[in-house]
Amino acid sequence: MTPASIRSQESLGRVHFIGIGGVGMSAVARIMVARGVTVSGSDAKDLPVMAELAAAGARIAVGYRASNLGDAQTVVAGSAIRADNPELVAARDSGLPVLHRSEALAATMGDDVVVTVAGTHGKSTTTSMIAVLLQGAGLDPSFAIGANVPALGVNAAHGASGIFVAEADESDGSFLNYRPKIAVVTNVEPDHLDYYGTAEAVYESFDRFTELLPEDGVLIACADDDGALALAERTKARGTTRVLLYGTSDRADLVLHDGGPGHVEVSSAAGRFALELQVPGRHNALNAAAAVAVALELGVDAGAAARALADFSGASRRFELKGEARGVRVFDDYAHHPTEVRAALTAARSVAGTHRVHVVFQPHLFSRTREFAGEFAAALNLADTALVLDIYPAREDPIPGVTSQLIGDHLASGGRLVAADEAVAALVEAAGPGDIILTVGAGDVTSFGPQIVQALDG
Repeated sequence: MTPASIRSQESLGRVHFIGIGGVGMSAVARIMVARGVTVSGSDAKDLPVMAELAAAGARIAVGYRASNLGDAQTVVAGSAIRADNPELVAARDSGLPVLHRSEALAATMGDDVVVTVAGTHGKSTTTSMIAVLLQGAGLDPSFAIGANVPALGVNAAHGASGIFVAEADESDGSFLNYRPKIAVVTNVEPDHLDYYGTAEAVYESFDRFTELLPEDGVLIACADDDGALALAERTKARGTTRVLLYGTSDRADLVLHDGGPGHVEVSSAAGRFALELQVPGRHNALNAAAAVAVALELGVDAGAAARALADFSGASRRFELKGEARGVRVFDDYAHHPTEVRAALTAARSVAGTHRVHVVFQPHLFSRTREFAGEFAAALNLADTALVLDIYPAREDPIPGVTSQLIGDHLASGGRLVAADEAVAALVEAAGPGDIILTVGAGDVTSFGPQIVQALDG
């Protein structure tokens, strides 16, 4: 995707959202309504967020019809909207500008100090942490996050501080549509090869992302991740942008000291401070360090920044507790890349202690399964029980010869393929008091958590 010129919010006029019920689309719509834009929108289903938007002043329709466009002057279309959608067809036939969600979001940022969070993993959690931290430190940031955040109550809001915190998605190159002053990169790994084609193209896109930073901007990158560290070094070599590293490495400017739950600290030139974290795992400790680094750049007192994270309880579908029954805790996680699956299971191990961990995993995309089958199996083998469902196709058509069996071929003795209608019963039978059950994947496996809790109760 070629970087777009940033439109002003005023130039958009009346804005219509096709697919307004999606978590990302509704976030932009919510901010636009709060900033005085006339907003309308539609979605195939009547989702709860649509009632919230209607109450805030948006005109909402259920179902797609060309007439829903009304007198819109700009159209924003969600990435899942098909080319033959009647509203999209009508917009193009009428010559209306059709924007990607990221272009619309960028238009709302105006003259705010923009903080964007990019990376192959951890974007939603890190963005959430930054927003929670800044609120807790007395600032009032605007924010847009790709997941709901209980501590914030919403995933997007208009704030009065002149600071805008946003998750920047690299999956389709749309993170190049922002103009950040502070850019966080949590990690860089090959993913979304259905879009990029090669690992080299992924790395190049992150280079282009850091090139968007102004001379007085800063790249905040994780020194513990090889890809992010290499990106930082390339950015330093250009000599046009300041680079700040965080992590456990002695190369970091802000050093994470991770002694496990209750013993996490960060140190920088401002001193050494304890972090009170409710969320488990080394990856979350690193995300917290990134959030503190951003806060320090924005002038927040280091002690206040460290204390503010105590209010962060996680983001939706990021190691989210779905319930507990019969002494078994059930968590759900959006992980859909091998590194994410490994991080989720490592966190589950730390929570389970001496007890067992059971996981049901739903691969997401045929192309991703083909590229990473062995790595997925290696991560899943960290569990005592690993059940693998059929591939969730999302936007892809099947690829001949690519099935979940590619993962199954590498599973240890505790792993096997299962049909969806067998998974809940198999997990309930395997789990005992003190154990952890984890549902993992970016598809509809998230619906299994409540079913498992109910079955354990029964």
